[in-house]
Amino acid sequence: MYETVAYEIQDSIAEIRLNRPHRLNAVVQQLYDDVMAALDQSERDNDVRVIVLTGEGRAFCVGADLKEHKAGRAAFDRRQYLMSEQRVCRRLRSHPKPVIAAVNGYALGAGAEMALACDFMVMAASGRIGFPEVGLGAFLGGGVTHILPRLVGLAKARELLFLGRQIDGAEAVRIGLALNCIPNEEFAERVRTLASELSKKAPFSMQLAKERLAFAAEGTFEAALTGELEGMMFCSATRDWQEGVDAFAEKRAPVFRGE
Repeated sequence: MYETVAYEIQDSIAEIRLNRPHRLNAVVQQLYDDVMAALDQSERDNDVRVIVLTGEGRAFCVGADLKEHKAGRAAFDRRQYLMSEQRVCRRLRSHPKPVIAAVNGYALGAGAEMALACDFMVMAASGRIGFPEVGLGAFLGGGVTHILPRLVGLAKARELLFLGRQIDGAEAVRIGLALNCIPNEEFAERVRTLASELSKKAPFSMQLAKERLAFAAEGTFEAALTGELEGMMFCSATRDWQEGVDAFAEKRAPVFRGE
C-alpha cells in the first residue's frame, strides 16, 4: 500500500514498519508522507487499538538521508521537508491511540525524534539512540527540545544534544528515556505482549489519559482537576464503563468495545 513503510494489522495492533533497509530507513519526503498516511489509516480503523512504530532490518531510522540532501534543494522544498517531520511528530503525540516506538536498532536524528514523540519507547539490546544534529551543523526537530529535558532533566538533555553521544537501551532506561531494554531474541515477542496488554484497555479512557498527560507540564493543578472531572463524567456515560463495572462484579476480564 505504501512505498516506504509496511503496514499490517494483527489482533487490534497496527504495525507501521519503516521500510528502506538499504538506507537504514533514512528519511526522505516520501517516508514522512507514508508514515502520516499510515497513522491516519490506523485512526480510521476502529479495530486498531494500539500502534507499533518500528524499522525493517538492522535500524529503526538513522535520520535524514544525507545522500538526498547533498543533491541540493530549493529553500521552499527544504522547509516543506522539515515541516513534514514536525507534522509526523505532532501526529504521534496527538494520535488518539497509544503508540509504541520499538527501537530495533539505530535511532538517530529524526529517527530518535520520532521515537521520542511516541507514548512508549522500548529498545532492543542492540539498539542505539542519539541526536547528532549539532555536530553536523544542522538543528533539532520534532519538539525534542521540549520533550527531552522533561524526561531526563536539563543537564542530561544538554549532554545528549550538545555532544551527540549515542546511548544504548540500558542507559536509555536508566535515565528515563526508554521503558525497557529487551534482549534481541525476545524483542518482537515482548513488544507484542506490551501492545496486546494496552489493546485490552478501555479506548476512551486511554485516549483521555494520553491527552491529559501530553499537556500536563503546561497546565496548572486546577486545570488538571477540571480535565479529569470532565473525563470521568464522559467515561461514566459509555458502555465501556458499565462493562468495567460488570466485569469487576463478576470477577472476569472486561471486554471493551470503544462504545
